[in-house]
Amino acid sequence: MHHSVVLKKLRNNEPVWCTKTNLIDPNVVEIYGHLGIHCVWLCMEHMAVDFQTVHNQVRAAKAFGMDSMVRVAKGCYSDWVRPLEMDATGLMVPHVMSRKEAEDIVRMTRFHPWGRRPWEGGNSDGAFALLSPEKYIRFQNEERFIVIQIEDKEAVDCLDEIVQVDHIDVFFLGPCDLAHSYGFPGQIDHPLVQKAIDKLANACTKYKKNWGMPCSPETAGQLIEYGARFLTCGADILAITDYYRNLRHAFETLGFTFLSRF
Repeated sequence: MHHSVVLKKLRNNEPVWCTKTNLIDPNVVEIYGHLGIHCVWLCMEHMAVDFQTVHNQVRAAKAFGMDSMVRVAKGCYSDWVRPLEMDATGLMVPHVMSRKEAEDIVRMTRFHPWGRRPWEGGNSDGAFALLSPEKYIRFQNEERFIVIQIEDKEAVDCLDEIVQVDHIDVFFLGPCDLAHSYGFPGQIDHPLVQKAIDKLANACTKYKKNWGMPCSPETAGQLIEYGARFLTCGADILAITDYYRNLRHAFETLGFTFLSRF
């Protein structure tokens, strides 16, 4: 059974680096695993990806002892439970806007005594019925993490109440959607976004909870000093486009010409 790298680090008050894949090839996840990255972010909210593909990506992560976090669609409990049954190490739920929503997520994704997650035990997360019910439930509660996204002004308005909800491991601020919700698309440095970051950091310090947000290597140190522990940075599509844009530029200096919109 795969023990969570993310939870081990958070419990030791160490920072975590999670990086994203927008592509659907498990080989990308395998590359991340070779590099020893702590966690891969798989996305079912925005990407055209099916459950079978995500399952193979989760397997690729486990093969290298790396955590996998699946951002789910904001749907019904089946959308949230199935990635866990594929043995994803973590779950990210987008656009949580109230304490009630946060409590519902705990109820649907955590087993007794924390919640009422429907359980099966015959999938990857239960070692295909090789685990006893007691060990299965205990392991899932102790070694799988839940992240909720704070990315709307409605959530910021009741942030203190949301952060008090137990059995959520990370409160993750999404600056792009948050700026959008305030009516300033793309302005992630807007004062209202910064005010929300301050509010989240202070609330998590007050209630001894973990928080995080996207960063760059240049901003990571400041966020860690501010209390953030779950940091996301990088994506495969950015690496590919940057690499090939630089290659194209090198060939252009040699006299090559290209048809490109970018």
